[in-house]
Amino acid sequence: MPPTPPRPEEFHVLDTSLRDGGQQEGINLSVKDKLKIAGYLDELGVTFIEGGWPGANPADTEFFVKARALELRHSQLVAFGATRKPDGKAATDPLVQALLAAETEHICLVAKSHDEHVTRALRTSLEENLAMVTDTVTHLVAEGRRVFVDCEHFFDGHRSNPRYAIEVVRAATEAGAEVVVLCDTNGGMLPSWMGDIVSEAAETGANLGIHCHNDTGCAVANTLAAVEAGAMHVQGTFNGYGERTGNADLASLIPNLELKFGWQILPPGRLGELTRVAHAIALVAHQPLLGRMPYVGHSAFAHKGGLHASAVKVDANLYQHIDPAQVGNDMRMLISDMAGRANIQIKGEQLGFDLTDRDFAARVTARVKAKEAQGYSYEASDASFEMLLRHELGVLEQPIQVHSWRVFTEERDGISITEATVKLTAKGERRMVVGEGNGPLNALDAALREAVASAFPEVGEFELTDYRVRILDEGHGTDAIVRTLIDTSWRDHTWTTVGVGTNVIEASWEALFDSICYGIITHLSAS
Repeated sequence: MPPTPPRPEEFHVLDTSLRDGGQQEGINLSVKDKLKIAGYLDELGVTFIEGGWPGANPADTEFFVKARALELRHSQLVAFGATRKPDGKAATDPLVQALLAAETEHICLVAKSHDEHVTRALRTSLEENLAMVTDTVTHLVAEGRRVFVDCEHFFDGHRSNPRYAIEVVRAATEAGAEVVVLCDTNGGMLPSWMGDIVSEAAETGANLGIHCHNDTGCAVANTLAAVEAGAMHVQGTFNGYGERTGNADLASLIPNLELKFGWQILPPGRLGELTRVAHAIALVAHQPLLGRMPYVGHSAFAHKGGLHASAVKVDANLYQHIDPAQVGNDMRMLISDMAGRANIQIKGEQLGFDLTDRDFAARVTARVKAKEAQGYSYEASDASFEMLLRHELGVLEQPIQVHSWRVFTEERDGISITEATVKLTAKGERRMVVGEGNGPLNALDAALREAVASAFPEVGEFELTDYRVRILDEGHGTDAIVRTLIDTSWRDHTWTTVGVGTNVIEASWEALFDSICYGIITHLSAS
């Protein structure tokens, strides 16, 4: 293993989720969204937050006005813009003036470093492009700003005309740029190609940064390779957001730098907030966070295979590269038909049950495998597994006894109406309630909640946040077995239950009823 490079005395992490990340298809951040994300990034403690391009669009201009009220404790805002236009003056360029009006101490400029982009996109000469870099940086520095320069398309430009790409780095440095950022704008680099090019750029005497896109799937690896070659400033986005395939993911880069390189990147104690912040940003961006994401994903430290579980039972580090608590995540033991006795025992212990009896653990394991063969999925429904476990232990006391339920849909004057009737007993009170809804499950949910309202009024606060139906045996048409999964939330708790059957309404009722009962047993009884 090669030695880890020494940490530069000053090392920067710049988050560009609010600008570059916002260019991802499907992401549309309002000013309010951007302010909220900036708050999360500051809580975590990234060095710089690139807020957008003031003057280029009204929303980014408004963001910098409203961001002045943010009380940032750890991070500094950065305004993003471009060098002046060809054959102009930085002092009179309106977009350069908008950068100054944003009132940020740091400004990040994008400059062309690919000769063909200069001549074909900017339609100017290579000499004029260098003058644009020099004039803009010099003007901003004279106005008291600290400047970073992003050399756009640097690596492709270096392949086309290496001498000119390096000349742009040199011009920015000599004009007063504190950091010159080498950008893999098209995302076509590989890690083994980075070192020599970054080292060559370092010969200019510039403090170098790195900005990688993920078109080869190597953005994080390319960034680390550049850091090993001397880059002291990294740019990326949280959760890898960005145009096309995204940018280098700071949710992976930051823990790699802290836990693998051993460098202090965030303020002390903040790395443990990484998972929370990644998920919070995903919620604001309306982008479901992939469970298999490194470090922060729901499945990042999940164990399913029985062989893994047996080893983890001895020592969790045998199948984990770090303690998940270091990044604010948790180890999870998945229960499925691949599970062994060790999975069941560990999961039971996590839920607070003693499953040291090997025969009992083996019996529960066999029960789980049999249920999974019928179509149940306990790796996706921890609440249903706990209900099964309580039943096998003989400690499941159902808070509700259902006597009957039915549901029907009819069309009245062209309008579809669904009604559900539920008869049950809760806390000794027998009730029959009719509920209406937009479909069978909604009607059943309304009737069930009303029927238990007097016995368990908090059930009215339970929120069904997701409902999923999957056909398990394709080719059987309407006679197919279906699996339904329901996610329920109450205050700070979230749980998932499963139902299975050839009747989708019956399967949905099973998941719904278990969801309500689980919430009552595990949360209301303990509150």
